[in-house]
Amino acid sequence: MRLAANTRRQGSMKKTHLNLIPFFVLGFILQGCEGSGSQNSVIKIGCAAPLTGDQAQLGLGMCRGVELAVQQANANGDVIKGLKVEVLEFDDQHNPAQAVNGAKKFVADRDVAAVIGHFNSSCTKPASAIYHEAGMVSMTPASTNPELSRQGFQTFFRVAATDDVQGPKGASYAAKALGIKNVFIIDDKTTYGKGLADEFEKEAVKQGLNVLGHEGITQGDKDFTPLLTKIRPMNPELIYFGGIYPEGALLLRQARSLEMKSFFMGGDGIATSIFSELATAEIAEGAYATMVGGDIKKVPSAAQFIKDYEAKYGEVGQWSAYGFDAANILIEAIRKAGAKDRAAVLRAMREIPKFDGITGEVVFDEKGDNKNQFIGVFKFEHGKLAYIGPAE
Repeated sequence: MRLAANTRRQGSMKKTHLNLIPFFVLGFILQGCEGSGSQNSVIKIGCAAPLTGDQAQLGLGMCRGVELAVQQANANGDVIKGLKVEVLEFDDQHNPAQAVNGAKKFVADRDVAAVIGHFNSSCTKPASAIYHEAGMVSMTPASTNPELSRQGFQTFFRVAATDDVQGPKGASYAAKALGIKNVFIIDDKTTYGKGLADEFEKEAVKQGLNVLGHEGITQGDKDFTPLLTKIRPMNPELIYFGGIYPEGALLLRQARSLEMKSFFMGGDGIATSIFSELATAEIAEGAYATMVGGDIKKVPSAAQFIKDYEAKYGEVGQWSAYGFDAANILIEAIRKAGAKDRAAVLRAMREIPKFDGITGEVVFDEKGDNKNQFIGVFKFEHGKLAYIGPAE
C-alpha cells in the first residue's frame, strides 16, 4: 500500500499523472487521522522527490521503483512478523524548504523507519541533517553531489555514483572520444548543477581543453538567448550543461535557433527521453549525456524488474531501478533489525557487507557512498537515449 503526505498539484501537471490523485487524497486523509501516533501493524518507508511539476517524471520513476520493491516484499510474506511495509511519499517539488518540511513530517511519524530520498542534491543536503538528528536512515538513489557524504552523518547512504567521478569522466570523454579542444560551461546554480559543472571544468583544464567561460542560469528561467548571444562569437566546440532537462532542452533549442553548431553535453540531469521530447528529436540529435550506470535494459538480471515495472507503470525511468535497489537494501536492513526501531535499522544498514542489485553490486564505504562508481555515456539518436558505453 502506498500513502502520500503532500497533495498540492501544479496546473502544468501532465494528464498522465491524474490517476495518482486518489492515492494522494487517501494518503492525506489517513495521515490526518493517525497524526504522529503509531500504527502497530505497519512499518513505513518514506520516499521524497519531486512528484509534481517540471521534474515530476524523475521523482515519480524513482518512487515507483520503491513502491514495486515494497509490494513484492509484502507479497513474499511479512518483512517483520505482524507488520506490513508501506511507502509514504512526499512531494518536495525540488525545493529545499519543502524538503525540510517533508523530512520533519517523516521524523514525526514514528511508523517511518527510514527514508529513500531525496532526488535533488539541493534537497537531500538540508533534509539529511534532519534525519541525522533523528537517528533515521536516509538513502538517496539519485543525489550525486559529493559534499553530501562529507557531512559526517552516519545515517546517510547513497546508491548512485558521485559527481566528482561523473564530471571528470564527462570531460575526459569530450577530450579523448570527441576530440573537443574548447568548451563553454553553463550550470543552473543548484547544488547538483554547479557541483557537476565545477568537477567537469577541473578535469577539462587537466585534459588541456580551453574553457572559454563558465556562467550560471536559474532554474525556471525560459529565455537564455542573451547568454547564448554572448557565447556565440566564441564559437565553442562544446557547450557543457550542469543541470536538469527542462532548462537543458531550452538551452539547446535556443542555441540551434541562433545557428550555433556546438556539441551539447550534460550529466544525468538530462539523461532522459523527456529531454528529447522538449527539445524535439531533431534538435536533440547528437547530444550527449553521462549517467550513473549503464543501460538497465541491457542488464540480464534486471529483465524481471523491467517486465514487472512496465506492466504496472509503463516505461522504466532512468532512476526507477535505483529506487528499486535502494528499497530492497532498506527492506533487508529492516528484516535484519527485526523491529520497528530506527536505531536497529541503522545498525543493520551498517552491517550489510554488500548487496547484489539490478544496477550492480552495492557496497557502502564509511561515508555511506557506494563503492561502485560506474559512469556510462549516452547519446540522443532518433529521439531515443542510446547507450554508447562506459565513460573512460
